[in-house]
Amino acid sequence: MISISEAKIIQEKLSSKVSLKPSYSSLKQVKTIAGCDVSYRDNTAIATAILFSFPELEIIEKIKIDKSAKEIFPYIPEYFSFREGPLLIECLKKLKNLPDVTIFDGHGIAHPRRMGIATYVGISLDISTIGCAKNLLYGNYEEPPPGVKGAYNFLRDEYGEIIGIVLRTKEFVRPVFVSPGHKMDIEISGDIILACCKKYRIPEPLRIAHKIGISF
Repeated sequence: MISISEAKIIQEKLSSKVSLKPSYSSLKQVKTIAGCDVSYRDNTAIATAILFSFPELEIIEKIKIDKSAKEIFPYIPEYFSFREGPLLIECLKKLKNLPDVTIFDGHGIAHPRRMGIATYVGISLDISTIGCAKNLLYGNYEEPPPGVKGAYNFLRDEYGEIIGIVLRTKEFVRPVFVSPGHKMDIEISGDIILACCKKYRIPEPLRIAHKIGISF
């Protein structure tokens, strides 16, 4: 297993490969979306990749794999991609067709080295990815208006550069933290996440991927 210092060097090298040029100029071009999640139960990590039609969000395909949590990288927030990334890459490779866009329960470029799990997997597979996290890892922001679905404010790094958005997916609920991973920009990332949010705060692809994972 690699060390933290080795992992940091890998992140710094990979960050030069990030592309924020979206593969799609319109949501109408996106036909499939995958939601990826890793759950833990009885010292087992359960990774899921669920492929959906878009915008209908009907399930097309399900992939689930498991591995002993003792065999994977330890939980360290800034190095989350080394813990769950390899499992999710394996899941996605098992899909009959790679999705047009893949959403991860984690961050994209909203990371100190621009290398959240969505970016790591996106570069590894050369696919379009988005990070949608429930909690802040890095950056500064002002709360978007509480009573407006779709309201957002920019998430900025310590130098003021925009690295994502803080998005209110439902009225009067906590926002989510959305950032492009790879082959996505901030605008279309936010549009896709909002289009995937129906009754709940969390986008359906992630919510269902988590639900299937914990039912293992």
